[in-house]
Amino acid sequence: MISIRKTALALVVVIGADMLLFGSGSTLAQQSTPLPRFPEAVLGISSPTERVSGTPGNMRITERSCREAPIEETRRRIVNAAAQEWAYFGFGIDEQPTGMAIETTAPSQNRARRPGMSTTEAMRLADSIAGYWAATPDSDWILQRQNQAWETDGAGIRWRDAWSAAFISWVMCESGLGSPQQFKRAIAHHTYIDQAILAAEGKDAAAAFLAYTPGEAAIAPGDLLCRGSRPAYQSIAQRRAQLGVGARTHCDIVVKVDEAAGQIMAIGGNVRGSVRMKVFPAIRDGKQHLRPLYDNGRIHFAHLQLKAPAIEADALDQSPSMRTVACSAPEPTLAPALAATLSRPAVLC
Repeated sequence: MISIRKTALALVVVIGADMLLFGSGSTLAQQSTPLPRFPEAVLGISSPTERVSGTPGNMRITERSCREAPIEETRRRIVNAAAQEWAYFGFGIDEQPTGMAIETTAPSQNRARRPGMSTTEAMRLADSIAGYWAATPDSDWILQRQNQAWETDGAGIRWRDAWSAAFISWVMCESGLGSPQQFKRAIAHHTYIDQAILAAEGKDAAAAFLAYTPGEAAIAPGDLLCRGSRPAYQSIAQRRAQLGVGARTHCDIVVKVDEAAGQIMAIGGNVRGSVRMKVFPAIRDGKQHLRPLYDNGRIHFAHLQLKAPAIEADALDQSPSMRTVACSAPEPTLAPALAATLSRPAVLC
């Protein structure tokens, strides 16, 4: 079982009987030692790096094909793919506090950007993020523009274009939703959000996701939670009135629902410039289903529910990436101060 708890000294992830120490003091969780990706034969998922060739400044897309898989397998493939990328990027976690004020207007254009990753880390991950872009149609120009930026400012600069929708597109591509009739992979989230809105209205029977107001339907691993920035949508109806119009939105992949703890855990791309997990505080309103309170003060206006059989609420716990953390030798993944006293949880091993 994986749970998140905050102490006076650290943010701790508990995996079975083991613990991973991610942060200190009152700061958000810091990244830990990354895990390498599995060989393709383990998950049936290819590394995003295999979709590109070259180095920063001279990188190009070489592969765009997607996988096909039975819909019954899709949820677990989505969770496993997202968990593997989270591990590869270093297990970053953003635990969101309760009691935040809800933003109902677009954030200021002058809001300061958080510091990016180190130059060494940016170079390590450059071909992974480029590989995400390769899973989105008509994205060559984005990589060309990034190549120009690398040539001008060096390989350590952050990406010019937000790549969160590219990350989602890559996950769906590798998870078996390669057909645009099922999932419209795109450089912006609103494209597939609109598809799910129309599907929920019975206007797109082939679409893999249906759009619901959070709390209206059960949220499960493999689903998506979406919020708006510009505009700061408060409801599906507000987006419905602007179908097809460009908007700055963001979606994360649900990987675990912990109703007892009042938490929903989701993994997203380009979260503080990385692939990170968000821990949303969640509540249940009356007879409705559990829903997240907000995402950094912005409400989720849409829950995109995958039209596939449900899997266990703690699917993240069962993912090969988390089993590897829990069952392997403590070093270097586990915090050194804890490694000597931690045992391997038999439930996962």
